Amino acid sequence: MAQESLEIALIKYNKKTWCKSGLLGFFIGLAVIVPGISGSTVAIIFKLYDQFLYALGNLFKKFKKCFTFLLPIGLGILLGVLLGFIAVKKLIEILPFAIVCLFAGLMCGAFPAVKDELKGAQRTGKRITLFAVGLCIPVAIGCFSAISSVKNGAETAVDAFASVQWWHVVVGLVIGCVMSLTQIVPGLSASAFLMAVGWFQSVVSSVSMTYWKSNPQVFLVYGALGVGFLIGLFGFSKLLTVLFEKARATAYFVIVGLSLGSILSMFCNGDIMQVYVAWKTGVAWLDLGLGVALFAVGVLGAYLLVRYQRKKDAETTAEK
Repeated sequence: MAQESLEIALIKYNKKTWCKSGLLGFFIGLAVIVPGISGSTVAIIFKLYDQFLYALGNLFKKFKKCFTFLLPIGLGILLGVLLGFIAVKKLIEILPFAIVCLFAGLMCGAFPAVKDELKGAQRTGKRITLFAVGLCIPVAIGCFSAISSVKNGAETAVDAFASVQWWHVVVGLVIGCVMSLTQIVPGLSASAFLMAVGWFQSVVSSVSMTYWKSNPQVFLVYGALGVGFLIGLFGFSKLLTVLFEKARATAYFVIVGLSLGSILSMFCNGDIMQVYVAWKTGVAWLDLGLGVALFAVGVLGAYLLVRYQRKKDAETTAEK
C-alpha cells in the first residue's frame, strides 16, 4: 500500500507539452553555467516538479514510462548546457551584470509560483524556522564564494585542473553528487556551489579544444563529475519523492526559502563580486543600465507566464 501511495501520473505528451518539458530541460541545462538560476524552480512553475522527481527516482523500475517522460527534458538539458557554454558564457564575459540581472528578474517574476505551493499551509514556528534556514543556505554559499574571491584576488583565476591528481577524481565524484542535489532542490544553484568550492572558473575555462589537447587528463574530472551527478540525481530524487509524500507542506517552506535565497545570492557570489571590484576603477554604465532594464523585463515576462499558468490551472479545476 505504501508503494501505491507514491504512484504519480506522468503527463501524456502532445506537441505543446513535449515542448514545455524541453523548455524545462533547457533551463536546467542553463543552470550549470548561469549563477543563481534554478532549473527545479522552473519545474514548479511548469507544474512538472513532482513528475520530474518521480520519473528520475523510478527510471530503472519503470523504464519505458519514465524514459519517455524524461526524453524531451534530457534533450533540453543538452541544448541548455551547449548554449550556456557557447552563448551565455560569452555574454557574461561582455555584460556580466546585465545577464545576471536578466536571470534574477526571471527568478523574481516566477517566485509567486513557488510561493503558491504554500497556500492554505499552517505557518508554525517550526516551518518558519525551516524557511529561514532555506533562505540562509544559498546566501551563505554566495557570501562565502564572494569573500573568498575578494580575499584571494588574482588567485581566483588559478586553474584547479592544471595538474590532475587521483584526488581530483574522488573530489569530482563528491562535487558531482552535490551538484545533482542543486538540480532537484529548488533554489539551489550548481554554479554558485562550484564557485563556493573554487571550481566554477576552472570548469568553464577548460571547455575548449585547445585546453583539451594540452591537458587531456581533465576528462577524468569530467567523468567523475558526471558519474557523481548521475548517482546523486537518481538517489536524491527518490528520497525527495518520499519526503514530499510524507511532509509536503513542511518541505515547501524550506524550498520557498531556498528559492528566495537563490535570488539574493545571484548578486552576491564570487563571479559577480569580480564585477563590483572592477567598478572601483570606473562603473560600466552600459552594463548597469542594461541590467536594470533586463531585470524589469525578466520580472514582467516571468510573472506573465505565472499568471497564464494560474489561469490554465483555474480553468482545469473548473472543468473538473
